Amino acid sequence: MQSTDLGNKESGKIWHRKPSPATRDGIIVNIIHNTSDYHPKVLRFLNVAFDGTGDCLIAGDHQGNIYVFDLHGNRFNLVQRTAQACTALAFNLRRKSEFLVALADYSIKCFDTVTKELVSWMRGHESSVFSISVHASGKYAITTSSDTAQLWDLDTFQRKRKLNIRQSVGIQKVFFLPLSNTILSCFKDNSIFAWECDTLFCKYQLPAPPESSSILYKVFAVTRDGRILAAGGKSNHLHLWCLEARQLFRIIQMPTKVRAIRHLEFLPDSFDAGSNQVLGVLSQDGIMRFINMQTCKLLFEIGSLDEGISSSAISPHGRYIASIMENGSLNIYSVQALTQEINKPPPPLVKVIEDLPKNKLSSSDLKMKVTSGRVQQPAKSRESKMQTRILKQDLTGDFESKKNELPDGLNKKRLQILLKGYGEYPTKYRMFIWRSLLQLPENHTAFSTLIDKGTHVAFLNLQKKYPIKSRKLLRVLQRTLSALAHWSVIFSDTPYLPLLAFPFVKLFQNNQLICFEVIATLIINWCQHWFEYFPNPPINILSMIENVLAFHDKELLQHFIDHDITSQLYAWPLLETVFSEVLTREEWLKLFDNIFSNHPSFLLMTVVAYNICSRTPLLSCNLKDDFEFFFHHRNNLDINVVIRQVYHLMETTPTDIHPDSMLNVFVALTKGQYPVFNQYPKFIVDYQTQERERIRNDELDYLRERQTVEDMQAKVDQQRVEDEAWYQKQELLRKAEETRREMLLQEEEKMIQQRQRLAAVKRELKVKEMHLQDAARRRFLKLQQDQQEMELRRLDDEIGRKNLTENQEALAKEMRADADAYRRKVDLEEHMFHKLIEAGETQSQKTQKWKEAEGKEFRLRSAKKASALSDASRKWFLKQEINAAVEHAENPCHKVTAVVSLRRGDLDTDTHREKMIRRPRRKAAIYKPRRENAEETNPVNTFNLASSIVQE
Repeated sequence: MQSTDLGNKESGKIWHRKPSPATRDGIIVNIIHNTSDYHPKVLRFLNVAFDGTGDCLIAGDHQGNIYVFDLHGNRFNLVQRTAQACTALAFNLRRKSEFLVALADYSIKCFDTVTKELVSWMRGHESSVFSISVHASGKYAITTSSDTAQLWDLDTFQRKRKLNIRQSVGIQKVFFLPLSNTILSCFKDNSIFAWECDTLFCKYQLPAPPESSSILYKVFAVTRDGRILAAGGKSNHLHLWCLEARQLFRIIQMPTKVRAIRHLEFLPDSFDAGSNQVLGVLSQDGIMRFINMQTCKLLFEIGSLDEGISSSAISPHGRYIASIMENGSLNIYSVQALTQEINKPPPPLVKVIEDLPKNKLSSSDLKMKVTSGRVQQPAKSRESKMQTRILKQDLTGDFESKKNELPDGLNKKRLQILLKGYGEYPTKYRMFIWRSLLQLPENHTAFSTLIDKGTHVAFLNLQKKYPIKSRKLLRVLQRTLSALAHWSVIFSDTPYLPLLAFPFVKLFQNNQLICFEVIATLIINWCQHWFEYFPNPPINILSMIENVLAFHDKELLQHFIDHDITSQLYAWPLLETVFSEVLTREEWLKLFDNIFSNHPSFLLMTVVAYNICSRTPLLSCNLKDDFEFFFHHRNNLDINVVIRQVYHLMETTPTDIHPDSMLNVFVALTKGQYPVFNQYPKFIVDYQTQERERIRNDELDYLRERQTVEDMQAKVDQQRVEDEAWYQKQELLRKAEETRREMLLQEEEKMIQQRQRLAAVKRELKVKEMHLQDAARRRFLKLQQDQQEMELRRLDDEIGRKNLTENQEALAKEMRADADAYRRKVDLEEHMFHKLIEAGETQSQKTQKWKEAEGKEFRLRSAKKASALSDASRKWFLKQEINAAVEHAENPCHKVTAVVSLRRGDLDTDTHREKMIRRPRRKAAIYKPRRENAEETNPVNTFNLASSIVQE
């Protein structure tokens, strides 16, 4: 057993020497992942999944590293680092390079293994996703967690539907049935429902299992044809449900050491048409047991108590098993090495009772002892006898019987009887019967050696000559043809080999070993003498066909001769394509059921029978193109009639022209190594090989020279393109420069215009500024003038006030002098009056005294009134001065006028006052109260009154 440590490598080989798995364990390679850090540790693999071809698988560890393992190319690659553990994987999407991975954060991501880029990110689950099921078309996917299942469209990566359930009923698994449009949902209460994918219409519900064997289902598996559902749980019982009949049809009890079932998966087989018979059961002890559901027989097991299995995945073609071990490593098993009983034939459908041989030989020819005995009572044990019979058998019959015996318990003669009765073999067992009829050795090692040589140079450009739509089919065809070319050199130069091999490649595209051995057996036996006239068609074989046709239908042959139609036109196209161009798939399979069951000459007789059965349309053809079209296209012909005609020809053709007399009997391929094939003119092939090698070398030289010339031409073209691009760039630059210049000129013109407008604006602003300066100057001069005038007025006002003050002071002095004089006069008069009073009578004295008192009182009132009038006059003058100053500040000119007028008024008042003072004295009408108000309202009058009073 080989072991590979991935370490820190991102790519490398899976194994370094050719694996040879032992039958005991079947392990091809054990893959581990240890880090090479300072503290090394093991990175455990958690999930694994195969792609649609079965030759590649992906595996993810608990740190989120996802690797792709190419078992056919012996390579592994690290395609993604998700940085978190993956909980489920799916690798069978429609785009083969993409895969789905469910992560620990409950999200699902889609990555590409080639570009290693994230394709899409899907969210919506609220718990860990433990299952991803992809539809057979690869268009839809179902992701399942414990609380919900969601249906996704993988073209748009949008969620289409979501299955919500009650918390009390959990989900066990939701998945697509293979090759159908049905979704199966399994719940924790053992209820199982089937839904239509497009409409989500409930198609049916499986009934509850019987109470006697009721188990809680945990794991499920379905056969590839979608007919049988296997379910298991915490029990050693397995329930098998027939989904067509919708009923439980079998309960299988596992061994007593199986207490719980952790995983179920059917083992596919290329020849069971999807009705898988072998079921893998992984139990709690870490051992996966593979059982036959029909016979309930344990076929083989993988894993052990020491090295238990955690989970497993089986490739779609059933060749590999990938198991994640409990220690975190990954084991790859070879099913071919593990089992020898899976491909054993089923019991024969027809039992044949043979007659006794007619020709008997003497007893000395062959003797067989048959011992018969009977059990007797102990008392009579001495009487027991042994009887011996001598049976006579036909030596020829025994030889024929041995010759008809086939591997795996089949009998060729019985198969021929079955074939004649039904016209064809059962579809279900056809491939198995072919393998037995052709006695294929299944030399895996020898075939692997041929495959490891790679693609033959003769078929490197196969897709150019044969553009096959399916890339897988083209790849298998290329590998098969390359293996044939490596087996024998002549097949690298055989032009019709792809036409001959294609129907078998299409039929066995999932099993390349069987495909190769079927074609090799066909070439060795049914293509005898085909290569003796290489590279020309087999003239000798075509002559045999022409002779048989001449014997059975001379008219048709003469018609061919009359229209210059040779056997290379009416026979060789059928042979080189083995009838694949003129028959449908079902017709072709039915024909080769008969070809493989008979002598190799049966194929040549089929060509003759096809022409004879088609004689009516052929006799109506007159043009060569019509004949060519007829033998290269399907025609309205019953294949059963052709096969009956072949058997008729095999029986009625004379021995001298019968092809079986010139062809050898069937010879199977040898076991272990394939036989040497050299039934061709070696010197021609060698010469052609040499010539082809010379031509290839010349062609390589020519290709190198042409490549050199092409490189030079490419360089010249590139230089020319670069020059043109440079010139174009220069032209663009020139145009751009001209455009820029025009733009600059336009900008300059705009700038000139703007400058002119700016200069005009500046001039206007200058003029305005000059006007403003002039106005300001004038205002300043006027202000200075006004200030000077105001200063003059102020000085005049001060002078006026000073004059007024002086006049008032003089007036006051005069008034005081007058008052003093008046007082002295009054005092004198009083003194005189007092003297008169003293001298008068007492009565007159009293009267005089009273009058004097009244006079004094009147004088006091007059003095007070004069003082009040003087104060009012001063206040009025001050108020006039203040108003004049305010008006002067607001309107200097008016103020000047007012002041002048005021001054004039003052002067007039002074003059008037002077006049009033200079008037002769008169008595003031102090006893006239009616003048007091008028005098109080007019300060001038008041002033004059005061003056008059003073004068008085």
